[in-house]
Amino acid sequence: MFQSKNETFVCEVEADVELDLQRSVQAVLRELSAQAPALQSNRGMWRWSLHKKVERDPGKSPALVRILLRELEKAESEDARHIIIPLLHTLMYVLTKATGITEELHRRTYTFCTRLLTLPAPYCTIALDCAIRLKTETAVPGTLYQRLVIAEQNLTSELYPYRERVFLFVDPELVSPSVCSALLLEIEAAQGQQTPEACMRHVVSHALQAALGEACHAGALQRKLLASSRPALERYFHAVVTAVEQMAREPSPSREGHLERLEEIYCSLLGPAATARGRCGGDPLQDRPLSVPLPSPRITFHLWTDEEQLWKELVLFLRPQTQLRLSADLEALDLQGLLPDWELAWASMLSTDSGIERDLPPGADELLAPGSPEAERAGLQRKGGIKKRVWPADIVMPSSWDGPPGLHRRTGRPSGDGELLPGVSRLHTARVLVLGDDRMLGRLARAYRNLRKRETQRFCLTPRLSLQLYYIPLVAPQTSAASRHSELGELAAFLGRMDPWYESIVNTLCPTIHKLAEMPLSLDTSQTVDPFILDAITYYVRMGTQPIYFQIYTVKIFSGDLSQDPAEDIFLTELKVKIQDSKFPKDSFSPRRRGVAEGPGAELSICYQKALLSHRTREVTVSLRATGLVLKTLPASDTEVSGPTHCTPTAAPDTDHTCLKVSVTEIVKTSNLAGRSFSVVTNTFRTAHIQIQSQDRRLLTLSLDKDSCHTYKDVVRFEVAPCPEPCSGTHKSKVLGLSSHRQEMERNKAKAKPLLMPINTFSGIVQ
Repeated sequence: MFQSKNETFVCEVEADVELDLQRSVQAVLRELSAQAPALQSNRGMWRWSLHKKVERDPGKSPALVRILLRELEKAESEDARHIIIPLLHTLMYVLTKATGITEELHRRTYTFCTRLLTLPAPYCTIALDCAIRLKTETAVPGTLYQRLVIAEQNLTSELYPYRERVFLFVDPELVSPSVCSALLLEIEAAQGQQTPEACMRHVVSHALQAALGEACHAGALQRKLLASSRPALERYFHAVVTAVEQMAREPSPSREGHLERLEEIYCSLLGPAATARGRCGGDPLQDRPLSVPLPSPRITFHLWTDEEQLWKELVLFLRPQTQLRLSADLEALDLQGLLPDWELAWASMLSTDSGIERDLPPGADELLAPGSPEAERAGLQRKGGIKKRVWPADIVMPSSWDGPPGLHRRTGRPSGDGELLPGVSRLHTARVLVLGDDRMLGRLARAYRNLRKRETQRFCLTPRLSLQLYYIPLVAPQTSAASRHSELGELAAFLGRMDPWYESIVNTLCPTIHKLAEMPLSLDTSQTVDPFILDAITYYVRMGTQPIYFQIYTVKIFSGDLSQDPAEDIFLTELKVKIQDSKFPKDSFSPRRRGVAEGPGAELSICYQKALLSHRTREVTVSLRATGLVLKTLPASDTEVSGPTHCTPTAAPDTDHTCLKVSVTEIVKTSNLAGRSFSVVTNTFRTAHIQIQSQDRRLLTLSLDKDSCHTYKDVVRFEVAPCPEPCSGTHKSKVLGLSSHRQEMERNKAKAKPLLMPINTFSGIVQ
């Protein structure tokens, strides 16, 4: 009778737990579907509270997995694709952290992911990545957790030598000191307790609980690990890592064999008596699974100072812990004073000899004795001809750089990286996270272009480093009005339209960060509990593995002062042109056209290549009077997203296919009996290449990416085109000295590929 009542009570408790979790999951789904203001204010909190429920009570994890699987299968049957990726990310995050998941639930999840492979991208891409990880996790429980902690916490392991770090960059010119201090304190508070010893205890405890399940005496295991010395703890840690990794690398890993290995380790920890008691069954209240936290990744906080800082931090990340010689170039780096660009440039020379044997100097064809000083000098001396860059023996420059795939991996995890060069593995992953608005992204684009340019000259980071870029929008509170927010957050709004989960998780952090900055600072870092912002950042950098690629544009600027050389710069989101009141002298750059009537604005000559559906080149030249114009790289609505502009690297577009949206505020003159009048009309067209010149001596002001630090005044002409990959410039020296026909053929053959900057999201572009 007593046992029957106890079983009834347990069933009622489990039903209540499942009902509570079901309500939380439904709240997340309503958040993705509804536009109600009440739900908008709590966006992102539902996902956080759901994960916190199973983190505080790990026994709820199997119930949550079953609920998420039911919702995913329902979404698949109803073709509700907009909730598949958020639910799948939520499910994978639970499976990574949980310990009590049965083999049957793992296999159900794996089967569901294989069914998603028939869907178009990005669903099939994300499903394939999940299926690959689930196949290993099903046979070897605890693999995902162990690899994540080892890589993020930089724990030493010969069998899994991957390293990851999150670089958080904040520009003090764009973000207030209170926000910087609040973020820094929250990061330090969360990471203060994450010592290497604590992380090793988490790995051992999680692996044993995941493999042994209810047979693991979690309380006794935790007490034993806490009482162990550092050498003993390291011995247990390496034993667990070796058992997990060796089994995971086998062609056909066996769950039973994995269980036997970890039982031996568990027996060595607690003794045979504890193992036998666990098999026979002990006190269910004492043997219930304990929460094993998943430590937040190692985050380093950086104040953005200059465009070279990103490259310097990445070099320092590689250099201290690597045991391999990176390259002769990297070993010779002087981080305090970097070499100027002209010292790094590729040099070329034309051959000075005629190629005729009788024109050679006397003794040129004589063989030199091996080892003689003359032979040594001859080996170091350049002959007439094109200079060839000689790379170290362990580094071979690829014949062609295919753009984003050469520097970025597709799935965002170490095991998917492979080898860029034979015998050279990329063991390090740098996750660069920037906070700010569109101005910060413009500065990041310049740093990214400089990094790619430096890599074509030195090639020291690319072979061993995977670079992932992340973005969290942050707009100053005093400019958070709707108009100002949309002006400085255009790229964040675009990412939110393309990825609903990004809109829910990331785009909602701005007000929360400002609320954190308004709270009184507490120097007692031990009092911080459940940091929401850090948890959201951690979830983003772990699960945001699908990049969206953005075209970077270059602008060549000609000043009214003929003594100045043209300036070159780049922009990512916007170039705005304003008309100055001042004029340049008549004998300066561009003479005024005759017959041009005075009026508001300036007379502009616009020459551009019109974007056609056939991708054919059609140049258009117009002259008009305008008060200003704006060049935008982002589509204003979902209907303007055309795929080729922001696509995956497997279908990288040609520069002819990328488009700028140009809006010209034109002044139209009308004459009637009352006299002359002017009206304003906004004309819009799309192009990839454009040249604009002032015709009536009016000067222009250019503003790039809404950044006052990148504003150019007294401009008379400028040219805009897609920014090419820096490596494509190496072909220029190869066409020197050839005939005009051969030069044209070489230029067409070595056509520059566009430089695309990736920003990671949860799903990429969802059409």
